[in-house]
Amino acid sequence: MIRRPPRSTPKPSSAASDVYKRQTFEEVLLKGLADDGGLYIPTEWPEADISKLKECNSFIDIAKLIVPLFTESSYKKEEVVTLLENTWHDFEKSDLVGIKKINEDIFIGELFHGPTAAFKDFGLQLCAAFFNKALEKNNQTAIILGATSGDTGSAAIDACKEYKNIKTFMLLPEGNMTDIQRKQMTTVNQENVFVLNIKGTFDDCQDIVKSAFKDKSFLKHDQVLLAVNSINWIRIIGQICYYFYLGMQINNFSKELCFSVPTGNFGNVFACYSAMKLGLPVKKIAVAVNENDILHRFFSKNLYKKELVNETLSPSMDITVASNFERLIYDFYLERDAETCKNFFDNFPNSPISLSEDVWKKTYDLFCSSSIGDMETTEIMKKIYQDFNYVVDPHTAVGLCVSKIFGGPISSDLVVLSTAHPGKFLDSLKLAEIPTFEKHHTLSEVLNKDEYSYSLEADQDQVFNFIKRNNH
Repeated sequence: MIRRPPRSTPKPSSAASDVYKRQTFEEVLLKGLADDGGLYIPTEWPEADISKLKECNSFIDIAKLIVPLFTESSYKKEEVVTLLENTWHDFEKSDLVGIKKINEDIFIGELFHGPTAAFKDFGLQLCAAFFNKALEKNNQTAIILGATSGDTGSAAIDACKEYKNIKTFMLLPEGNMTDIQRKQMTTVNQENVFVLNIKGTFDDCQDIVKSAFKDKSFLKHDQVLLAVNSINWIRIIGQICYYFYLGMQINNFSKELCFSVPTGNFGNVFACYSAMKLGLPVKKIAVAVNENDILHRFFSKNLYKKELVNETLSPSMDITVASNFERLIYDFYLERDAETCKNFFDNFPNSPISLSEDVWKKTYDLFCSSSIGDMETTEIMKKIYQDFNYVVDPHTAVGLCVSKIFGGPISSDLVVLSTAHPGKFLDSLKLAEIPTFEKHHTLSEVLNKDEYSYSLEADQDQVFNFIKRNNH
């Protein structure tokens, strides 16, 4: 069912056929990364039944048709449908997703109504439910080691904290994270949750996580290491579901939509692309980024080159290397030419990636991109509030910049993904002169709670040794 874009030459003792073999859904779930560091992707794209999707009435109905398309190699459809009935929990909206119509041309897809007020609740609650199912089936325990630039950590901790067979170690980089975002993680006082403040950048944290999947020396014999960053394919499946939900609610799949996705690690964009491959009517995917513009430079100039991180008002996008971008290069641009993809990413970031002009110009068929700074972000937040009496967070403001209202390329049928609740970004709301907003049901609680965390250098040995000491 699943293969991956290869990343490195197989070890001499391993036959290529073994390294590149198909994996079952459960194997992909429990591995996260492939053995050589590559990312998993479906061997073939399944086809969603649009006629059945048109008959759906809820997000869960949509999920029951989408998720089983990927799980049949490990679980019966009936098992998965039963699991999905209890997967998503503690959302303040009964149907999980909110939709706000700004005007005749712009819709906001509100993905922040879950317990941690960010879109990542969708993918990570799905991951957690399947993690627990697989671990119980195999009589195993697990360690989660993740890196977060804002919202992944809190969503992963919340999704997994009640499962006693899972211990979570979350790496937080120094710098640009709001107090609320940090405290959503550091105020969780449970024996199976460890929050590590790392003296380095998000990329430093991500490098440690990637090294862990090659090392694994800190695991006990009956343990597996689980990925919760968007490199985990199961997270992408959870996100695919809300794109179909938005299509169903807005026009019942009768017309192509343009989606603007504020992004850092590219997982949410790839989920949109995946939904299109399954059959969702998509006209254009807008890749919206802040000053950390590696993706915008690729989509506008055919140059994918790592640069230094800039701290911005939209911290979840303060990333210099978009891990999931590898999947798009492999599937969309290179049409699954595994060897060429391997060569690109084996040499990156030492060698920037530029495609041949004939290959790169495929961009115009589906993608556009934009990049804005903090001043423009604040102005968009202010204008949306003044003109439409609606409050958006800085990430959503970055997504809105693709609208023609703000000089962007998309004039109509635009759905902007709102990935985080504005209440997480109080300082940004002050800068935008926004006096009031509708509070989220969980955010205000964390500010007055005690914090529990540990400080470490950006050193994988320190992190691995910490896990060993606390892995009992």
